[in-house]
Amino acid sequence: MAYQPIENYGMIGDLRTAALVGINGSIDWLCIPHFDSPSVFAALLDDKKGGRFQVAPIDNGAKCKQFYWPETNVLVTRFLAPEGAIEVTDFMPVSKAVAGEPHFHQLVRRVTAVRGRSRLRLTCHPAFNFARDEHTTALVDNGAEFYSKDLNLALSARIPLQRKGEGVEAEFTLNQGETAVFILHQITAESRCAPCLSVAEAEASFRQTVLYWRQWLGKCTYQGRWREMVYRSALALKLLTFEPSGAIIAAPTCSLPEDLGGVRNWDYRYTWIRDSAFTVYALLRIGFTEEAERFMQFIESLCPAVATERPLQIMYRIDGGRDIPEEILDHMEGYRGSRPVRVGNAAYRQLQLDIYGELMDAVYLHNKYGAPISHDLWVRLRRLVDWVCENWQQPDAGIWEVRGGHKHFVYSKLMCWVAIDRALRLAHQRSFPADRGHWLKVRDQIYLDIMEKGWHPERQAFVQHYESGALDAANLTLPLMQFLSPTDPRMLKTLDAILKPPELGGLVSNSLVFRYNLGETEDGLEGDEGTFNICTFWLVEALTRAGRHHPPRLEEARLIFERMLGYANHLGLYAEETGYSGEALGNFPQAFTHLALITAAFNLDQTLDSRH
Repeated sequence: MAYQPIENYGMIGDLRTAALVGINGSIDWLCIPHFDSPSVFAALLDDKKGGRFQVAPIDNGAKCKQFYWPETNVLVTRFLAPEGAIEVTDFMPVSKAVAGEPHFHQLVRRVTAVRGRSRLRLTCHPAFNFARDEHTTALVDNGAEFYSKDLNLALSARIPLQRKGEGVEAEFTLNQGETAVFILHQITAESRCAPCLSVAEAEASFRQTVLYWRQWLGKCTYQGRWREMVYRSALALKLLTFEPSGAIIAAPTCSLPEDLGGVRNWDYRYTWIRDSAFTVYALLRIGFTEEAERFMQFIESLCPAVATERPLQIMYRIDGGRDIPEEILDHMEGYRGSRPVRVGNAAYRQLQLDIYGELMDAVYLHNKYGAPISHDLWVRLRRLVDWVCENWQQPDAGIWEVRGGHKHFVYSKLMCWVAIDRALRLAHQRSFPADRGHWLKVRDQIYLDIMEKGWHPERQAFVQHYESGALDAANLTLPLMQFLSPTDPRMLKTLDAILKPPELGGLVSNSLVFRYNLGETEDGLEGDEGTFNICTFWLVEALTRAGRHHPPRLEEARLIFERMLGYANHLGLYAEETGYSGEALGNFPQAFTHLALITAAFNLDQTLDSRH
């Protein structure tokens, strides 16, 4: 088999892990038991050794269609051929684990002959721990069992399975109206492969899962334009939530390249303070206050009770663990030869000052639109703000986690300003105790510092870092964070500079936005990259706010937004980046992109309504 394009996948999950299902019916990515656990199927990273679980017609000429059951995360893949049509329905039931008891995952694959008669092949070849751990396979009455040193799985089936290597295969025929059910689930050393669900039981599980997702989405308050894309983004963000802790991961995959064949391959299966805070903001805007509350509890567990040298890491494991060592898997060839394959992420040791601003902005919004924060959380947050006041002048690695040395990034300074500004607002609104005089003084110092050193008179724009002439799309957030008016002359000039094509010194190509110009930025890495999807949505927001009093900019914002919607995959999902040919690049699906879509849609829709 050949590698499927990244955009050819859909995602299913159970709020503890997620699987990617290709339009060819192959599950090419799944980590068990959790998002950041070692993989069981990883054909995405090595087509031959990575492992997969595929159900598809033997007729390779069948046409494929894939869609989500409306308003759910239940995925349907259809194979259409002259002799028959097959429908594969994939889902993972979502259940609330009983306190103190382990959660055992179930992945349900229901295969139905919709029309005619079809011959199908099932292939299930797990490759435990990124294809590093050996395992044994046993055929049993109810299907097959796979035993490795750290994880045991079973495939329940009512059709006979055959051994092939250390996996299993089966060929079977379905006539019109017939259904076959397959369940991949965890087992312990004591438990065995459970009897497969009957057709009626699988239908009941399907209906229960559909009901769960519809009831969850029913809490959404968004009723504006582009509602279907906003709903899909919200459903994707919910799938990236680790229910036991409330953590929200950046993406369910690792080492999918930002540059095909290049080295920009990272592990995103963790929770970034920055991403999660932005996600809470997006979910709050459309009514999902429970998710915001859970994330606040997660953050409270991370904030130190006493002062430390560096209060927060930029990222954590989904259970709050701090150690995320980076490892290179030399035995895997990488997606379409993109090496190295990395698991873990060494960036967790970096100093990125902006995270305190995103965190405090999320807390401020949660207090305003969700529920009032507690005194105990305020005490911990106050220590973070005091730390920012003492450390904002340090150079850091910046939002893009460059590996080319620390700089005085404008965006980092901006978010230090935001951290103190939102803390002052919270203290005022809730009458919390705070060192208001000192905080006000430092906030004003940061403002003046940015205006003096972050503005480049020759470029007539805010630049990436002090003593630099390079542009950075992160500066599009200056008006979004209420640092500057969206119609401030300096902001409008920065917008104009960024809107130019790269060959003229700008960052925009056919409405898509690069995060920075690689020719002007020393990021410590080789190779190229695509346009950054979140930056395109930031441009939409900046133009929207500027367009409230300038209709042409508002119309430009709408055109860019709607053009960007066309770069989603067939299911409405986005990766981190979009390549030169419109292909998805980077880890997939990407929380950062979907949260930015929600906020851009929300603000653009409101502004268009107010204009009318």
